[in-house]
Amino acid sequence: MEVINTIGRRKTSVARIYMQPGKGSISVNSKDVAEYFPTDIMQIIVKQPLNTVDADGKYDIKVNVDGGGFKGQAEAIRLAISRALCEVDEENRPPLKKEGFLTRDSRMVERKKYGRRKARRRFQFSKR
Repeated sequence: MEVINTIGRRKTSVARIYMQPGKGSISVNSKDVAEYFPTDIMQIIVKQPLNTVDADGKYDIKVNVDGGGFKGQAEAIRLAISRALCEVDEENRPPLKKEGFLTRDSRMVERKKYGRRKARRRFQFSKR
């Protein structure tokens, strides 16, 4: 099996992953996943698809991620890994789909409008 290349997006984050059979190492931007994401919650989010299909420790994953914050980056990586697992074996698709890992979350930050404080917040109204 050759290297599988997929992409995942969330908010303004874009994650490109390269997955191949191996011992289960995950490197994000040339760092270990535990070093790049110091909190346990972000590491769990990244590894969710692998744990769902019992593929933890079977693939080496190299990730290039840019844009956004830590949460958006972790969820972009999760989507990319889920897509790669579907390419490996089509039987991985139903459990990943059931958990919602194959759905691209398209919610983005609403832009700020002119004449307002934020996207929707108006300035304080003064009657007199």
